[in-house]
Amino acid sequence: MDSFLNPALIPQETTFFAIWLLGLSLGLTACTVTCLPFMGTWVLGRGGSQTQALYDTGLFVAGRIIAYSLLGAIAGGAGMWLSQAMRGGTGNAVIGLVSIAAGLWLLRAEKPHSPCSTVRHSGSMPPLLMGFSLSLTPCAPLASLLAVCASAGSIRLGMANGMMFGLGAALTPLLILLPLISLFGKSLRDNREWITRWVRWGAAAVLVLLGVKRLLLAI
Repeated sequence: MDSFLNPALIPQETTFFAIWLLGLSLGLTACTVTCLPFMGTWVLGRGGSQTQALYDTGLFVAGRIIAYSLLGAIAGGAGMWLSQAMRGGTGNAVIGLVSIAAGLWLLRAEKPHSPCSTVRHSGSMPPLLMGFSLSLTPCAPLASLLAVCASAGSIRLGMANGMMFGLGAALTPLLILLPLISLFGKSLRDNREWITRWVRWGAAAVLVLLGVKRLLLAI
C-alpha cells in the first residue's frame, strides 16, 4: 500500500498499472458509497428505459474519466498546487451546484409542451456533469494520483496518469446497480401512471437537498 501513497516508491515501469489499480480501488469502494445517492436518485427519478439507464451510466463514467484526465494534466503542469487547492471546499461546492441543477432538470422535464428531443438531449448533461463533479471529492487515492502527476512534471504524462486512474475507477458496481435501480423504478411505474410524477418530484427534492448539504460542507 505504501507504493500508492509515495510516488517515489512506485517503479517507473509499472507506474501506469499501479495508477490503474489505484483507480480500481476507488471505483470498487468509495466511489459506490459516494456516487450512488446522486446517480441512483437521478436514474430513479428520470424514469427512463433500461437503455436510457445504461446510457446515463456511460455518461457518468465518461465524466469521471474526463475529470481525472484533466486533474492529472493540471497537476502535471502546476505541481502540488492543485493537491493543496483540492483540500478546500471547491469540490463540494461544484458537486452541490451540479446536484441542485440535476434536481431542477427533473422538475423542468415535467413541463408540458417541451419537445421530447430537447428534453432527451439536455438530459445528457446531468449524469455527465455529476460524474465530473463527483471526481473532485477529496480522498486518499485522488491525493496519491495528484502527487504522482505533480512529481512527473509533465502535462502529457499527468493526463495519461489521470486517464489510467479514471479507467480503473470506471470499473465500479454502479455499472450493475444503476440499471437495477432503473428496473426497480419501472416496476413501480407499471400500471401506476400516477406514481411517476411523485417519484420524479421526490427524486428532484432529494437531489436538491443533497446539493444543499454539499454546499454547506463547502462553507
